[in-house]
Amino acid sequence: MIFIWILMAFVVITIFRGVKSVPQGYEYTVQRFGRYTHTLSPGLGFIIPWIDAIGRKMNMMEQVLDVPSQDVITKDNAVVKVDGVVFFQVLDAAKAAYEVAELEVAILNLVMTNIRTVLGAMDLDESLSKRDEINSRLLAVVDQATHPWGVKVNRIEIKDIQPPRDLIDSMARQMKAEREKRANILDAEGFRAAAILKAEGEKQAVVLDAEGRREAAFRDAEARERLAEAEAKATTMVSEAIAQGDLQAINYFVAQKYVEALKDFAHSPNQKTLLLPMETTGVLGSLAGIVELTRAVGPDAPPRPPAAKAPQRAVFTTDPPPAPRPPQPARPQPPAAG
Repeated sequence: MIFIWILMAFVVITIFRGVKSVPQGYEYTVQRFGRYTHTLSPGLGFIIPWIDAIGRKMNMMEQVLDVPSQDVITKDNAVVKVDGVVFFQVLDAAKAAYEVAELEVAILNLVMTNIRTVLGAMDLDESLSKRDEINSRLLAVVDQATHPWGVKVNRIEIKDIQPPRDLIDSMARQMKAEREKRANILDAEGFRAAAILKAEGEKQAVVLDAEGRREAAFRDAEARERLAEAEAKATTMVSEAIAQGDLQAINYFVAQKYVEALKDFAHSPNQKTLLLPMETTGVLGSLAGIVELTRAVGPDAPPRPPAAKAPQRAVFTTDPPPAPRPPQPARPQPPAAG
């Protein structure tokens, strides 16, 4: 009876040792007497009990490794602290298990050494501004190095690059100087644009003023031309009337010139003396000649009156009257000779 119970327990244990359940995302390597034979995929797997054994349980999902911070000397001898992160995935469980010992430590050391190599070939400014180039170069080198291990490195990202404090202060001053320089350049360009626009406006104003003066001069010349034509026509008519023996035309011409001379003399700012007729009827008589001239043109013209006697003229002046002379004392007579 005891033997039966021992036999049943042995059978149950043998069954449990021969049946293996592999979870999703993992693969198990099978070893027979310590030698790799095959790999169990996710699901239910069978091995030979007491002969085969599970060697390594490999994680086939994408994994993340944090790269610790380390000091790196750049090409221009600047010391910076650099850290990063690595994303990798095991593609071949057997190679990852038996081609390298401590896979994660090997990948981590490989990434750290290549970070020093890549950043050591760059200046500080390049290392700060060319993150994508650094990541690409690191990915290409590390992925090629880990390919024999059955590992695929998907991404390598540099998380932070920290220069020394004095370099940060120097970079801040440099950035401030560059910004002030750009601001001064923008101000200068703004002043130049404003000066150009102002000059263009003044030029346009001068051009428009010149065009206006030219148009005004043209109109003035046209007006003077028409006035001259009118005066010439009037002179011709007066000349024809004189040639026909019409003395009223002479009176019209003289009266017109007389009135124009009085108007110009009245508008003069520095007039001193004004000559007017003694009799006001003299001016009226001169003006009456114009009316008679117009009447003489009609068919029923009245007879002409005799010519008026030239009026005497009085002189009026705006100058103050001369001061009277003081009386001269009588000169003493010399005594008569005896």
